[in-house]
Amino acid sequence: MNIKAIARIDKRTKDLAKRINANEIAVICHYELDKVAADSLLAAKVKAVINAVPSMSEDYPNQGPITLLEAGIPILDNVGKEIMEKIHEGEELEIRGNLVLRQGEVVAAGTRLTLQQVKEHMEQSRSRMDRVLSRFIHNTLDYARNEVDFVCGGLQIPEITTSFKGRHTLIVVRGHNYKQDLNAIKSYIDEVRPVLIGVDGGADALLEFGYTPDLIIGDMDSTTDKALCSGAELVVHAYPDGRAPGMERIKALGLQAKVFPAPGTSEDIAMMLAYEKGTELIVAVGTHSNMLDFLEKGRKGMASTFLVRLKVGDILVDAKGVSQLYRSRMKLKYVGQLLLAGLVPLAVVMAMAPPTRELLRLLVLNVRLIFGI
Repeated sequence: MNIKAIARIDKRTKDLAKRINANEIAVICHYELDKVAADSLLAAKVKAVINAVPSMSEDYPNQGPITLLEAGIPILDNVGKEIMEKIHEGEELEIRGNLVLRQGEVVAAGTRLTLQQVKEHMEQSRSRMDRVLSRFIHNTLDYARNEVDFVCGGLQIPEITTSFKGRHTLIVVRGHNYKQDLNAIKSYIDEVRPVLIGVDGGADALLEFGYTPDLIIGDMDSTTDKALCSGAELVVHAYPDGRAPGMERIKALGLQAKVFPAPGTSEDIAMMLAYEKGTELIVAVGTHSNMLDFLEKGRKGMASTFLVRLKVGDILVDAKGVSQLYRSRMKLKYVGQLLLAGLVPLAVVMAMAPPTRELLRLLVLNVRLIFGI
């Protein structure tokens, strides 16, 4: 099947997903396409995906390609990085088999992925997981030795105005199923009113659900201007040596922010900040907590996350996947039985009322006249 549409191009898939229109072709350069990126392209309703580099991992069964293919979105894979320079934003491209054409001229060639091919590749990757896990654990332990000060008093936690003492804290990361999980705990948010922390794009996730974050923490590369200007207190995650590239964007917007130099991930320092400031409970949504999560982020270990969860674990509730508990919906026959059970007493009450009895008699007489009985 040939596909022809306007193309949008970006080396950062998450940036492309924000501006691509429905039924356009996404041209990306994304090694080992992860599920979060695939979900963002799905939400944008792209027509097809052209990836300049391999979408499938040799080390682990990454979920991105199968997520797109199962949703019916074709992937032309590994067409070469040159395509990022050969084509321009807004040009019309055609995918014809394994070829990419512009005005009838071939500009790139790759591999048209099939669902069966991706499933087989994922099975092969699973067979190598023991070796990958061993390497991952060794990397985690090696880095943990260097980052132990991260949880043992070696951090310079910035002074902030948001009050945590005696309150719950909700930390939102734009990870797997974050929308479903946020929806599942919405009543908790409305009733308890915890401190709301958006980690980078997690701030926009909160805005999507009608909440304004109290605090935004991260390197600020995937947070929208709208979120940054929402009035939330801003904390820029800096390198351990103090370098904070995210501050350039904050200053460009005319905003102010505190700097938090630390190793590890932004969600790690969000947990540490809430813990050290005296929160009673930390509820985490969409956070990264296992090997596959970290491999999808391009990390070879999870030292800081391992250490942080050891420290804050007694007050940490990970809401990731909570939406899975609600997937089994009530069967239709049960709904029907409940409705019937509710209608029976209503029918009895109506039948006992004099006006209703007269109305029923008239209906019975009309039926007899019509059918001659």
